Amino acid sequence: MKTYDSTYISPLGAIVIESDGEALTGLRFEESGVETMEKTTMADEAADIPVIAEVRKWLDDYFAGKESRNVPKLNPKGTDFQRKVWQALLTIPYGRTKTYGELARLIGCRSAQAVGQAINKNPIALIIPCHRVVGANGVLGGYAFGIERKKSYYNSRKLIRCLYVKHRTDACSYCHFGRIDAIGTEIDN
Repeated sequence: MKTYDSTYISPLGAIVIESDGEALTGLRFEESGVETMEKTTMADEAADIPVIAEVRKWLDDYFAGKESRNVPKLNPKGTDFQRKVWQALLTIPYGRTKTYGELARLIGCRSAQAVGQAINKNPIALIIPCHRVVGANGVLGGYAFGIERKKSYYNSRKLIRCLYVKHRTDACSYCHFGRIDAIGTEIDN
């Protein structure tokens, strides 16, 4: 299968956009080492692929802090279970987080760990928002594209999700520290 790729320079590092010519098949940070498709890439032709232009526009909006409702056509490769988890990730609202357990319940799975493993295989970073998933106690958990990148991103948003069960709200006035620390977890926008 012919694939196309293009590089997008973001505040979090270079991002490789991958397409089969019809849909987005991969979106990964260049140095992550995560490969999403076999490389039979036609980089010179990528500029003419409409979905790549759509992804670039989506990323421009995203890094400008705007919610982009125009999600490009997606075609991530994975098992049926992985695709079910990735579809559930797309339901997490902009500016919110969910726990692995919440996602597991949403799709009828009894294992938050299995959900976490599927999330780790997500080939389309940011658009399929695996970075919006936190552990049951609000900790960031892993990130296939680097936990430091996830922490840096969350710290740049300056929004806190309170971890105290009794007032577990977004931007809790008691817990608004503007950074990740022992009692607050950043909320992604």
